[in-house]
Amino acid sequence: MRRPTVLTGITVLSTLMLAACTGGAGTTSDKGGAGSSPTPATGGTVRILADADFSHLDPGLGFDGGVNNFYRLIYRGLTTVGAGPGAEGTKIVPDLATDTGTPSDNAKTWTYHLKDDLAFEDGTPIDSAAVKFGIERAWDPEMGGSPYPKELIEAPADYKGPYQSGGLDSIETPDAKTVVFHLKKSFPDFPSALTMPNFTPFPKGTGAKHAFDTKPIASGPYKVASYEHGTSLKLVRNPQWKSSTDKVRAAKPDAFEWTFGLDGATIDERLLAGQGTDVDAIAGNAGTIQPATLSRIQTPQLKARTMSGYAGCTTYMGTNTTRGHLSDPRVRKAIAYAIDKNTVVAALGGSRLAAKATAIQPPTIRGRTDYDLYPHSVDKARKLLAEAGVSGGFTLTLDNRPDPKNTAVAVAIQEALKPLNIKVKINTIDTSTYYEVIGTTAKQHDLAVTGWCPDWASGSTFLPPLFDGRRITPTANTNLAQLDNEAINKRIDEIAAMKDVNAANKAYGALDKQIMAEAPIIPLAYEKALLIPGANIAGAYLSASFSGGIDLVSIGLKDSGK
Repeated sequence: MRRPTVLTGITVLSTLMLAACTGGAGTTSDKGGAGSSPTPATGGTVRILADADFSHLDPGLGFDGGVNNFYRLIYRGLTTVGAGPGAEGTKIVPDLATDTGTPSDNAKTWTYHLKDDLAFEDGTPIDSAAVKFGIERAWDPEMGGSPYPKELIEAPADYKGPYQSGGLDSIETPDAKTVVFHLKKSFPDFPSALTMPNFTPFPKGTGAKHAFDTKPIASGPYKVASYEHGTSLKLVRNPQWKSSTDKVRAAKPDAFEWTFGLDGATIDERLLAGQGTDVDAIAGNAGTIQPATLSRIQTPQLKARTMSGYAGCTTYMGTNTTRGHLSDPRVRKAIAYAIDKNTVVAALGGSRLAAKATAIQPPTIRGRTDYDLYPHSVDKARKLLAEAGVSGGFTLTLDNRPDPKNTAVAVAIQEALKPLNIKVKINTIDTSTYYEVIGTTAKQHDLAVTGWCPDWASGSTFLPPLFDGRRITPTANTNLAQLDNEAINKRIDEIAAMKDVNAANKAYGALDKQIMAEAPIIPLAYEKALLIPGANIAGAYLSASFSGGIDLVSIGLKDSGK
């Protein structure tokens, strides 16, 4: 899924950085990850201190790491990601369905059967018609969200969703508990796609005109009790949810309460101090502490509460392969050799907040290959530029945002290329329009600092969006390198057709290295989440499936009576 990394910010700013970013199967923590907190008690209220409100409460619109984590408290789908630290939190498991699906017709047709005793918060049964209707909403012109329903499921070109066009023939409901999907092409990883939020069922006929953005209809263990946009949100138990039907959500607390609009320094201060109900609190979204707070968490008490792990994303610098000297792979490789990634890590706050990147895919992706084609070497960089006939120097424009972390990264790149006589002009673009600008091919300059997170723990949602030349579009372009390599395009198709998902993931790992042989991007860092939950929080672990944040479905309080 495409969503912003910790570096790019918490809120999705445009369709370029969509959100599906689930992480992968690697460890999610540098120091044990799951945390040492005990199993939560039943009852009490978990409080979340957040800088910003969620993008949307309607899963047909929202699509970023923070909101996807929240959605699991109030919504359920046919499948979901598992609950647990490390690889457990990235497995695809059944949710409303009895299993992860039965493929036929070379994985072009998928059949699912629903569990018994499923109901929405108003008592309406969750049946096959509700599943079909909820997914059909993805075609409504007013919806957004993940691209997967429209990319994968067969539909007429003029289909405009259930409110305007009625039902979709390619989603069949032969009985109340059976759903059959007919896809455009073979897709063995369809159970993973079904974990995306806009595959959420709803009672037929509901949710038009963004109604769910203010009053959702819950299928999960909690429902919305009150919501003041930009200020607060409270969830309480959904009495229609039955734990016997749900092996993923622990649902220990009686309630969750969000406070929005707090700056990062204030959140850090409150969690460190742990006064009053803040002992029952965590930071919202990815929740990573501010770099300035690092020096304050050295006491044994705070160290015991600290949780750290990869956020599941890669921060990188795109090189526009269609522009000037960058069309020569030798020049791109020279730049890759020249950048000292240790200086980038330092710019991001040091090794506790980031690790230098070598492969395109982060350590949390299943099947990832670990390699380093371009270890720092100014001498090798100079040699390559001489071979390319440009050792005399030239100028490049680097697109970037004005916040302190991104500015520090841009300056580190600028300084790294000075010894090569490459002058880097930093072009600062307002954060609110950044992805719109760099995703417009006519406006994109030579270089751009950005990031990418997968929709689930697979190379299928990492490499094709960034490097399939057939996906280059005039606007909302995700292939910032504008790389259109016939061999890479062909290999992407070959891997996509593999029936064995594990074998496909290994193949994507090898493709990662094949792509980097062309140096279309420069992986810079794998950012980390560093969080300090309240002293009374229990059952907390970091999940790469949700940008390194704490998985909300498992947490609760040590003492619910405090």
